[in-house]
Amino acid sequence: MAQHLVVAGHGPAAYRLVEAVRERDTDGRWQITVVGEEPRPAYDRVALTSYLTEGADLAYPAHGERVRVRTGERVASVDRAARTVTTSDGRVLGYDALVLATGSVPFVPPVPGAETALVYRTIADLDAVRAAARGRAAGVVVGGGLLGLEAARALQGLGLTTHVVEIAPWLMARQLDEGGGSMLRRHIEALGLGVHTGTALERVEPGAIHLAGGVVLPADVVVFSAGIRPRDELAREAGLAVGPRGGVAVDGTCRTSDPHVFAIGECALVDGQVYGLVGPCFSMAEVVADRLLGGTARFTGADTSTRLKLMGVDVASFGTPDADALNVSYTDPVAGTYKRIVVSDDAQTLLGGVLVGDASAYATLRAHVGASLPAPPEQLLFGGTEAVGGALPGATMVCSCNDVSAGAIRSAIGDEGLTDVPAVKACTRAGTGCGSCVPLVKRILDEELTAAGVTVSRALCEHFDHTRAELFDIVRVRGIATFGRLIAEHGRGRGCDICKPVVASILASLGNGHILDGEQAALQDTNDHFLANLQKNGTYSVVPRVPGGEISPEKLIVIGEVAREFGLYTKITGAQRIDMFGARVEQLPRIWRRLSEAGFESGHAYGKALRTVKSCVGSTWCRYGVQDSVAMAIRLELRYRGLRAPHKIKSAVSGCARECAEAQSKDFGVIATEQGWNLYLGGNGGMRPRHADLFATGLDEESLIRCVDRFLMFYIRTADRLQRTATWLENLDGGMDYLRDVIVADRLGICAELDAAMARHVEDYTDEWRATLEDPARLRRFVSFVNAPGTPDPSIAFEPERDQIKPVLLEVVTP
Repeated sequence: MAQHLVVAGHGPAAYRLVEAVRERDTDGRWQITVVGEEPRPAYDRVALTSYLTEGADLAYPAHGERVRVRTGERVASVDRAARTVTTSDGRVLGYDALVLATGSVPFVPPVPGAETALVYRTIADLDAVRAAARGRAAGVVVGGGLLGLEAARALQGLGLTTHVVEIAPWLMARQLDEGGGSMLRRHIEALGLGVHTGTALERVEPGAIHLAGGVVLPADVVVFSAGIRPRDELAREAGLAVGPRGGVAVDGTCRTSDPHVFAIGECALVDGQVYGLVGPCFSMAEVVADRLLGGTARFTGADTSTRLKLMGVDVASFGTPDADALNVSYTDPVAGTYKRIVVSDDAQTLLGGVLVGDASAYATLRAHVGASLPAPPEQLLFGGTEAVGGALPGATMVCSCNDVSAGAIRSAIGDEGLTDVPAVKACTRAGTGCGSCVPLVKRILDEELTAAGVTVSRALCEHFDHTRAELFDIVRVRGIATFGRLIAEHGRGRGCDICKPVVASILASLGNGHILDGEQAALQDTNDHFLANLQKNGTYSVVPRVPGGEISPEKLIVIGEVAREFGLYTKITGAQRIDMFGARVEQLPRIWRRLSEAGFESGHAYGKALRTVKSCVGSTWCRYGVQDSVAMAIRLELRYRGLRAPHKIKSAVSGCARECAEAQSKDFGVIATEQGWNLYLGGNGGMRPRHADLFATGLDEESLIRCVDRFLMFYIRTADRLQRTATWLENLDGGMDYLRDVIVADRLGICAELDAAMARHVEDYTDEWRATLEDPARLRRFVSFVNAPGTPDPSIAFEPERDQIKPVLLEVVTP
């Protein structure tokens, strides 16, 4: 008989608990009911501001089987004797184990007028902030911590002149020291925000706030983000032990004073401390999941280190930065960087530190907290991962977001035979939180494979000892124009189905003529052979380009007439164009000619190339639109059409933060704001979906296009065979920061080359369908049979395959 687990609350900690139980509970021991007060299931609170500023979808994937989620309902009371809970809807649920994951509420200072202010905690709170900011001029955020600064950024993004008020002497006082807080203040003031530290709020009035000392700030919108208080009222009413300053008291197993009731997350008080970071909350969830299934796990504290990109500024804190010990610090007011590490009195052990403006050394430093210094302090501050030699101790915490140690990563690599970073991330969760530990994960993987004597070949195939990226550079630098020369000089044998299409793509990316000319025609894979997509019944589909999804009635009529004439099945795709299925090889040129005469060209649905740039209707029609997304989508699609790459490329442009074009799931996505265009890179749909990462904000059109030009060309140069931009970016050493250094700061000195390469592509673009129609030699390949005449033989009849015949449904009528 299955036992019943009830979870009160459905925030990130509750979500992690449920998923952890599901992963471990292979025998189906637990049936789970989650009661969540919000009207929506669990979502990513860490990225809360992106919902307001970019319209991001924060929802976690739905739970699987054996889990019932009740949204818009809360646990109102607990009967510990009967082991039941009663919900706000009057529902009574029995439990064998109850987990309180009720989270926290924002602290609102007890000052006059505070009841008129807003808070910044949930999606509903953010919706209220957006509504209040509409048509307003000035905003104030009370609280200069992490979430307060995020709120200030959001208000500024909504067009308000914004001030931050913090009672502590400097910003982010819980994470930073005075030097780091002062440097952060310089960065934030440079962004146009007012900062008021070391001052208390006295009262809130309509249109203004009053601070101590007689300072008055204009404030049409006031948002409180001055800390949190654990929601422990349910536990109090049930007679469970709570802390003197709040919080449900739990032991190292996260059990409350009732052995059948646990508490996790921001409502839990562990050893006198309430944790407000996602990493410790996740660790508590894992402990409870283990205990529910007979394990012995204990919560022994948590790494409260954090790294974030705050308003474009790198900020990091790790270990115990306020320890009373030796300090090594460096300040560069010109570059806007501040770095300080704390070491033991004998200068042998790293205790903690603070980084502002440049956090490149964070992953290495955090991993060595509590351990012997692996290098001189100054080398650690500036050398990053490269400064450290030797293996990390097994107990070293590599991923604090998911509580994954170096030893756990090594065990997973050895036990599961993992050979790449994505596999390690999937198996251990390391690197799937903030991502700052990915360089260390890769380093551990490389060390383990080397120690095991495993040589992971990076060769493309048996005919080449080079990667695709290396072959690209060989072809580019040496000016090689044929597969024959490349394999003769840098490979062996005659090639295969792996290397031939790769080299064909490289040659096409470098503008080496039509893909069906000469030797290149023999290199192409199935689809490129006929410039159309092969379907399972042997026919082909034809997809004309429809830039930005914009199409005239006349062109729609032509597509309808072509489909009717050739008996094609038509479907509107998710990428805003029309796919026509069922064309035979010898029909393709005739279909293309009809389409070409109407102004259509190849949509490259068959190639590893740019597919589409999807768009919403933007400011032209939509009452929420702030930019002309359709015009931008058309401009981008026409610029990059025909661009051959290691894999297909998809894009989208949204005209406002509502994100109707779903730009954040694309290889490159663009979202309009009132300040310009926000650019996202490395998104991916399909079997392994990934949200794109924010690359830049507030770009004008030319800056946007320059960034996309360089991103695409750098990807084409360096990606592996069949590697989407999402995987490429995940495996890129240094990730997004390194990419910015390359294509914005020109770290490698190649930006001029990337610009020139894209300019050549744009200038040399030709429509592959039209070019084929104009060349009799190319047209000769489009026949159904080797010995077929040049024109269709009217004596040949084509019949559909049996499995393509639709069954007829018979209605049986009984008297």
